[in-house]
Amino acid sequence: MPEESVRPLERGLAVLRALAAAEPGQLRVGDLVRATGLARATVDRVVTTLARLGYVRLHGQQLHLTPRLMELGNAYLAASGLTGEVAARTARLADELDESVSLAVPDGDGVRFVTQAARRRTMSVAFRIGDLLPPERCAPGALFADAWDAERWAAWRERMATGSAQEAYPALPPAPAPAGAPDLAERVAHARRSGWALDDQLIEPGLIAVAVPVRDTTGRVRYALSAVSHTSRHTAQGLAAAVLPRLRAEAEHLAGLSETEPRPTADGRAPALEVTASQAPTPEATDPAAAKHELGPGFLQSLARGLAVLRALGGARGGGLPLTALAEAAGLPRATARRCLRTLEAAGYAAHDGRLFRPLPRILELGHAALSGLTFAELAGPHLRDLADRVRQSASATVLDGTDIRYVARAATVRVMSVHITVGTRFPAHATAMGRVLLAGLPEEERERLLKAAPPRALTPRTVTDPAELARVLDRAAAEGHAAVDQELEDGLRSVAVPVRDAAGRVVAAVNVAQHAGTAPLSRTRDALLPALRATAAAIETDLHVAARFNTVRMS
Repeated sequence: MPEESVRPLERGLAVLRALAAAEPGQLRVGDLVRATGLARATVDRVVTTLARLGYVRLHGQQLHLTPRLMELGNAYLAASGLTGEVAARTARLADELDESVSLAVPDGDGVRFVTQAARRRTMSVAFRIGDLLPPERCAPGALFADAWDAERWAAWRERMATGSAQEAYPALPPAPAPAGAPDLAERVAHARRSGWALDDQLIEPGLIAVAVPVRDTTGRVRYALSAVSHTSRHTAQGLAAAVLPRLRAEAEHLAGLSETEPRPTADGRAPALEVTASQAPTPEATDPAAAKHELGPGFLQSLARGLAVLRALGGARGGGLPLTALAEAAGLPRATARRCLRTLEAAGYAAHDGRLFRPLPRILELGHAALSGLTFAELAGPHLRDLADRVRQSASATVLDGTDIRYVARAATVRVMSVHITVGTRFPAHATAMGRVLLAGLPEEERERLLKAAPPRALTPRTVTDPAELARVLDRAAAEGHAAVDQELEDGLRSVAVPVRDAAGRVVAAVNVAQHAGTAPLSRTRDALLPALRATAAAIETDLHVAARFNTVRMS
């Protein structure tokens, strides 16, 4: 590390790498001490700081990465030119080809995935956004290695001569390289001639892939676009014949999208940073000084500032950003930002061309791969547990499934009288609080279509079934942002629910607390539960917006 490096930032990055490399929830603070070689007091302060920033959560003695940590990887993905449109097109191409489709970028002499649209089959691709593979074991490697200089080829040959790639590439399946596989140099020559590359079971038996280059305006290979399948569906050459025309057409379109990136202005300045609500740093992350005042010596302000600089690199599209713009975006003095950037550069997370700084794909190793596979239930679960602990009642999350709600996550409490529901349970939406906020979030025409297809039926004497009255109830739920139902699903059962919205403002789920009706009026129950419910929905939305910015979060 350079003389001016920020030591707390170095140590914080080491702790994040150790957490990302471990099985979820399998590390304690003592394990981090052994994995990093840092002193226990140092690890304690790093963990305290990361927890204050919302990047780790302590559950019992176990440490867990949180979805909010993905905002670091999102900074790289945003700066790389990846957009929601690119991710959506990749998903549509996977649907069209009925095969898994991915985008990868070069990372040193490795290949790192930045978009993955997998087909949901019994046998499917398990690589995640952020996973790193060696170039000799995948199709994109032959496309990227064509740009290597002699020094990089020499380093690669030295690595090949020293043994297994498993330690450097943990995402690689634990199996030896296939015997008789073509040498990487041969595959590079073939890719140069043909314009595409093939993986014929190089990663593991049965797995095949075809990749084509996506070039930027200079002709450099920016991404590799791949279709991945299995020998039970195609031969390697058969897959190439089936997908190459469509892959090439899509690669040409994606290359055109890169031309719309922000460029420096006429006076040579970098474009202004634009931060949307879905990518804005959390309040905790924006004010390290306040956190330092609150937590004292347990909070590493230098680590928080360094991570703020890393997030600010997300605005470095179109070649990068100068120091002044990055310091301003991070809210730091230039000297502080420069020291942080030099530390990130030395650690391999940023690059500097003498004028501009930009993030590097290695940032994705900081937990992005481990978190990119989270489902909505896994994302919402910790927040539901917090809610259940706070109100001392069971809490649940559901999605709309036709005219029913379906439970996808739940945190139950143990009481003498409690509500017993399991994940997967379905109830008619019209008679539940969660169903009403979900129906209220639909466009009016779609809501009417659903209710006409399955007219509301009475489940108790209190159930609202009159279409006009139900429409008024749903309009009120939409206007007030909540719904409360008293014994309409089952005698003695009362529920209050609020919506969960995606980054575009669409209602995608609902969160509720259900309890015995008792003798108190419904308004008292509603007023008592709403603040905690709304805080929980807001916390889930924050995590969902970060996790889903460049990634598909499976809702059920």
